[in-house]
Amino acid sequence: MRIKASTGSNSIASVYIAEFDNGSLVEMVESVQPPLPRDKKWVLIVSTLFGCPVQCPMCDAGGHYRGRLSKKEIFDQLDFLVKSKFPDGKIPVEKFKVQFARMGEPSFNPSVLEVLEELPQRYDVPGLIPCISTIAPAGASSFFRELLRIKKDMYSCGNFQLQFSIHTTNRELRDRLMPVNRWDLAQIARYCSEFWQPTDRKITLNFALVRGMPVNSEELQKHFDPERFLVKLTPLNPTYAAARNDLVSQIDSSWDETRCGIVAGLRSAGYEVIVSIGEMEENLIGSNCGQYLTEHLATERRLIDSYSYDIKNYG
Repeated sequence: MRIKASTGSNSIASVYIAEFDNGSLVEMVESVQPPLPRDKKWVLIVSTLFGCPVQCPMCDAGGHYRGRLSKKEIFDQLDFLVKSKFPDGKIPVEKFKVQFARMGEPSFNPSVLEVLEELPQRYDVPGLIPCISTIAPAGASSFFRELLRIKKDMYSCGNFQLQFSIHTTNRELRDRLMPVNRWDLAQIARYCSEFWQPTDRKITLNFALVRGMPVNSEELQKHFDPERFLVKLTPLNPTYAAARNDLVSQIDSSWDETRCGIVAGLRSAGYEVIVSIGEMEENLIGSNCGQYLTEHLATERRLIDSYSYDIKNYG
């Protein structure tokens, strides 16, 4: 693996473009969560596919799909990011989160499961919390069965985070946002009834709030027990894909959640609600979910308020 370019800030996030021997490019991210210092929480986000075949209309990483990364190629990314900050492999971080979410739907790649099995032995890190964020493709049932086993055997007592991309409770609009055959809400709920244990973290239902896409708390209650699930609301990040497809975020840095009927409705229904707007500087860096620096470098037109950090090329 060879680093071709990077951008970002040590105080927020850094994005790296890497090239493998087959000429394919991936991206990886390391970030902190201000005001928490790195020794309190550190997040690594790695790619699992060369591109992504799903092509969600708000994600710049869709398209240009060239296959799956091997276990070694996923670990190459993690080793680079870890050793850049902790060369001896000892990671004295209270919450060390590894997300399989930069490029690619992780359930399309069985190598992710192999990485999960080896992770606890690979690094000296008592605070390890792996995270799978997924749209739950219908054809990935074997992946999720094996994930259930690995989590029960190796990541009990709250040491694993599972997230499902929901985005809207309207079925037709969900089909537009995630254009692939997927589990519906009832199927996700059935799987989670086996996955979740009383000592686990709550399972996260992710909503990138797009204008015109409803979030109905009564519909969620039909499937998801607030004792087992929480709701995370985020802005729709400013991507080229979102601009092409006329998708606009419902929220931004000036958004007042106390005036939002969605938040009030979810909390009235008993859900813990996390509103994660984050640092807007991450949009300029291109480190947020769905942003893809390689897409930016390949285009002649430029987005406003996105991908505006200087990019260092390594030749």
